Amino acid sequence: MAIKKTKLGYSSVHASSSKNIKFPEIEAIDNQYKRDYEIKIIHPEFTSVCPKTGLPDFGSVEINYVPDKLCLELKSLKYYFLRYRNYGIFMENSVNKILDDVVKAIKPKKCEVIGDFTPRGGLKSVVTAQYKAIKKKS
Repeated sequence: MAIKKTKLGYSSVHASSSKNIKFPEIEAIDNQYKRDYEIKIIHPEFTSVCPKTGLPDFGSVEINYVPDKLCLELKSLKYYFLRYRNYGIFMENSVNKILDDVVKAIKPKKCEVIGDFTPRGGLKSVVTAQYKAIKKKS
């Protein structure tokens, strides 16, 4: 695999660094309702580390989802988020990884993860990743 570098020295190794992180499992609880409803979870103190500079990134992560058979168990989600504190991961990758892991854990009807990050160097980043389940044919 060839390592691509940008003019600023960021490489494909920095971008893929999150693939080596072992995250705790996000647990689920049974959904007690058959109707569609939306759940919004906001984690206002999300922190991670830039894989290139080692500087901390701060932000708020919001998970909006319509559950199917399962809902997120919040204590396990809290421990899952804490794992990001010491690992190098780009903001865009963290939002997409969170979405992937939530979908894997509960298989919702639809889900959106929004990362609203504190400005750095005068630039603010808001990253949104979305998932919609494919309807099964009867």
